[in-house]
Amino acid sequence: MTFESDEKRLKEGMKILEKLNFLHKAEGSFSEDFRSHTIETLFGSVWTRSGLEIQERSIITLAGLIALNRENELRLHFRGARNLGISKEKIQEIIFHLAHYAGWPNAVTSGRVLEEVWEEMDAEEAAE
Repeated sequence: MTFESDEKRLKEGMKILEKLNFLHKAEGSFSEDFRSHTIETLFGSVWTRSGLEIQERSIITLAGLIALNRENELRLHFRGARNLGISKEKIQEIIFHLAHYAGWPNAVTSGRVLEEVWEEMDAEEAAE
C-alpha cells in the first residue's frame, strides 16, 4: 500500500521546511511514501494550522524533544529554530527551565547538542 499524495499539502509542507531549512541535514534513508507522508501530514497539515505561529511551534517542538531526549531530532530542530530567528539564549533558557521537569541528563545532553549545532552553523555561515 502506498501513501496517496495531496499536492496542496505537499506544497504547504515544503514551504514550512524551506523556512526551517534543515532537510539537507536529515539522516536516514526513508521511502518516498514515508517522506511524502511526513511532509504532507506533519509539516503540511500540523505546522500550517492556525492558532500558533511557526516560531511557537518550533519552541514547543524543542521542548518535547528536549524532554524526550531525542538527540538526532534536536539537531535538526535547533537548526530550524535558529533559521526562524529564535536566539541561542532563548533556547538555553528553555533547556534550563526543562531541566527541572525533564531531568538534568536531558538538559545536559540538549545543551551539548545546542552548542555543537550552533558551532556547526557558525562555521557554515563563515564558509559562505
